[in-house]
Amino acid sequence: MSSLGLFLIIIFSIAIWMTVSKEATKDSEEISRPKMLTLLTAGSISTIILVITLVQSLNIF
Repeated sequence: MSSLGLFLIIIFSIAIWMTVSKEATKDSEEISRPKMLTLLTAGSISTIILVITLVQSLNIF
């Protein structure tokens, strides 16, 4: 993956997790469950992509 692509995924992931943390600090009545589910899914997928990229760049094998 190119450095620019990786950088964009990192910025995207940080923005998602910041939004998740802001949403999680709201009162339980104010939390939008569909929004929270979408953000958690997108954050998890972006984190998995970053972890796979990191492991591939380590060249262990």
